[in-house]
Amino acid sequence: MKKLKQRLKAGKVHLGTFLSLGSSVASEIISKAGFDFVIIDLEHGVGNEKDILSQLQGVDNGVAASIVRVEGHNRQRVHRVLDLGAEGIMFPRIKTIDEAQKAINSLYYTPEGERGVAKMVRATNFGLNFNEYLANQKKDIIGIIQVETEEILDCLDDVSAIEGVDILFVGPMDLSMALGIFGQFDHPRFTEALKITSQAAAKAGKTCGVLLTNAEQFTGYYELGFRFFTLGADIGFINSGAHNTVKRMVEIISENDAKKKQ
Repeated sequence: MKKLKQRLKAGKVHLGTFLSLGSSVASEIISKAGFDFVIIDLEHGVGNEKDILSQLQGVDNGVAASIVRVEGHNRQRVHRVLDLGAEGIMFPRIKTIDEAQKAINSLYYTPEGERGVAKMVRATNFGLNFNEYLANQKKDIIGIIQVETEEILDCLDDVSAIEGVDILFVGPMDLSMALGIFGQFDHPRFTEALKITSQAAAKAGKTCGVLLTNAEQFTGYYELGFRFFTLGADIGFINSGAHNTVKRMVEIISENDAKKKQ
C-alpha cells in the first residue's frame, strides 16, 4: 500500500484522476505521471470487475495509490475489490446515515465491520501478510463517501462523524443535477452545499474532496477547505491528446500548402 490514508492526515493537497478505460497499460502510464492517487471507475467507466486486477497491477508500478469507485455498497462487491488489493473505496450516491454506515462496514473485518474473510488474497500477499493487514485495516483502508444527492446534505454532520469515513467527496455534476441547477456551479444552492460539506468534514476532522472540471476551479475550492482533488481521466487525456495532435498537424499542413501557392 502507498499509505495514502496516513498522508491525508497532514492536511496537504492531494491530486488524483479517474481511470475509466479499464486498461492496465493506461493505468500504469498514468500512475507514473505524478498523481497522488487514481480512482478506477466501476460506476461510469467502460471496464468492469474482471479488469480490476490488471489495473491494480499496473498502478502498483507507479507512485499513485489505488482507489476503486464501486457501483454501490453491496458488501460482496466491495470486499472482492479490496481482496484484489485496492487501497480505498469510493461510494457513490449515498443518501442516508444508514447507507453510509453500511458502506463503511463493508470495508472492515469483524468486529469493526462485516467484510468477508479470505486469507489467500492479493491484498494480504496471498496470506503471507494477513495478520499485519488485519491489524492495520482501519489505519490503511480509505473510505470515501460521495456527496451528490440532495438527501445527504441533511445528514452530513452525522455521516462525517462515522469512524471510517475519511473523505467527503463532492460530485459536482450529480449534485447540481440533484439540486435542479445542473452545471451551475456558481449558483447559491450549489455554493451553500459546498460550504455545508466543508464544514461537516472540518468538524469531524475529515478531508473534503471534489472533482474539478478544470484546473482554474482549484483556488475557490481550496479556499473553502477542500484538499482532495481529482482532475481529468485517462479517456479524456487520450481524447484531447489525439484531437490536439491532429489539429496542430492540420494547421502545419495548411501553412505549408499556403507557402507553396505563393
